[in-house]
Amino acid sequence: MRLTRSFVAQPLPVGSTITLPEDAAAHLVRVLRLQAGDPCVLFNGDGFDREARIASVSKREVLADIIASRQVDNESPLAITLLQGIARGEKMDLILQKATELGVARILPASSERSEVKLDAQRADKRVAHWREVVVSACEQSGRARVPEVAPPLVLAQAAARREGRGFILDPFAPQTLSTLQGNQLRACTLAIGPEGGWSPRDREQLVAAGFEGLRLGPRILRTETAGIAAIAALQAMSGDLG
Repeated sequence: MRLTRSFVAQPLPVGSTITLPEDAAAHLVRVLRLQAGDPCVLFNGDGFDREARIASVSKREVLADIIASRQVDNESPLAITLLQGIARGEKMDLILQKATELGVARILPASSERSEVKLDAQRADKRVAHWREVVVSACEQSGRARVPEVAPPLVLAQAAARREGRGFILDPFAPQTLSTLQGNQLRACTLAIGPEGGWSPRDREQLVAAGFEGLRLGPRILRTETAGIAAIAALQAMSGDLG
């Protein structure tokens, strides 16, 4: 039987008894109806799963015993950074969820000339907190024990400057394809996906100036909620992660 995995943002030393944070306690006890003595799995993003057991349940707190630690080795050999033009509501959630399930290492939300979503400082803080919850939930579901970084929203030039490895912009007319990348032994790359309106000419100029190259994924133009997911899956398959 597969045990429920819950993220706990605190140290989880084997042999200790911890107080579960409110969100994890509510999910395990109130939603899943676990009781004292029931097993569960906890992780904090350091690459290990902890076998745990509910020690006690009260109105004030839920305690869990940390019994054992197991390294989780399911990260991709290709560290993909997704530079994502900020999309609206559920589209952005879907992108972050599926990118995390597919093994992306880092997410850089970026505002650009054609961004439909404009965030002031207060809204940005709330949105980033929500995005990180989406990513954590995707890690819980997919079995990942390392949580991808979700950066605060950046203007495009700032996000592009944080490129790691080779940078790619999807372009149905680019001469470079996945087949031409085969054998290049990519270890890290940054994939730039535009918002609903796509990258403007000025956006593309900034990306090219920051070292991004055109990459043809196919002859069709994909929506923002499709493009990143499809490209990540293709790159992961090329690297052997999905083989």
